[in-house]
Amino acid sequence: MKIIKELGLPTSKKVRFIVGTDEESGWADMDYYFEHVGLAKPDFGFSPDAEFPIINGEKGNITEYLHFAGENKGAARLHSFTGGLRENMVPESATAVVSGDLADLQAKLDAFVAEYKLRGDIQEENGQYKVTVIGKSAHGAMPASGVNGATYLALFLSQFAFEGPAKDFLDIAGKILLNDHEGKNLKVAHVDEKMGALSMNAGVFRFDETSADNTIALNFRYPKGTSPEQIKSVLENLPVASVSLSEHGHTPHYVPMEDPLVQTLLNVYEKQTGLKGHEQVIGGGTFGRLLERGVAYGAMFPDSIDTMHQANEFIALDDLFRAAAIYAEAIYELIK
Repeated sequence: MKIIKELGLPTSKKVRFIVGTDEESGWADMDYYFEHVGLAKPDFGFSPDAEFPIINGEKGNITEYLHFAGENKGAARLHSFTGGLRENMVPESATAVVSGDLADLQAKLDAFVAEYKLRGDIQEENGQYKVTVIGKSAHGAMPASGVNGATYLALFLSQFAFEGPAKDFLDIAGKILLNDHEGKNLKVAHVDEKMGALSMNAGVFRFDETSADNTIALNFRYPKGTSPEQIKSVLENLPVASVSLSEHGHTPHYVPMEDPLVQTLLNVYEKQTGLKGHEQVIGGGTFGRLLERGVAYGAMFPDSIDTMHQANEFIALDDLFRAAAIYAEAIYELIK
């Protein structure tokens, strides 16, 4: 925008530059902005929060919670289980505190992490064992690119004689949710011809034997043709106390290829890079979907190193400069 202004280029439209700070949570910033700004929403726009050439479709997004009681029965006891920081991230690691009949616990963990190429650790304190399994984090929209430490920990522990809700918690986490990235084990899989397949990320795990309400948070990115209510009705067939929905969610969003906004942005991308532009539908959510004619546009290139939602996230300076050139031309083409 500064380049366009300093060059004195003729324009026919106003441009708003809106910066949000709550995109990874509940989007309360955008709700507040549009409620109080006193202006109509922009007619069209883009968010530089994804990748090139364009993201003109975004799946629906809803988190559904599986609820469990905290009772323990059986020869083994689950005191606590914790994994995951956010619903939209693959949990890198998880830790459980256990006791009881856990014969050869260390040897079994060593064999388990070797078989699945994980890392693990056991610490003993006052007759209890703190067991940790470490996988790899990733964006919850692409759960298959990560290694869910929580589901693998649950799979490891499920071989021991837990009973009651603790057993249900571990069995669901380790035997159903493990690598169930499209919801096939959960029996909620769905594919749309244009938007692709539903995806599921088991993001946050919380179990405490003293709590009457323990949860596993499942984040679904779903295409047209299914709904949060349909998914919930299927999940209620699992051995859980109940299933609930998050208060905040998004319905599927799509801007057709024929829209002048999409065509303009792709034309600029092709001119600047020499690469062929094409449409994309993702499971991630961006501020682009706040507008009826809104898309995500960059800033990651097809040949960029993808570190989104990972430790030490970064963008190469060359990519940043390339993206800036594309944005300057694209904004001008949209407002000239």
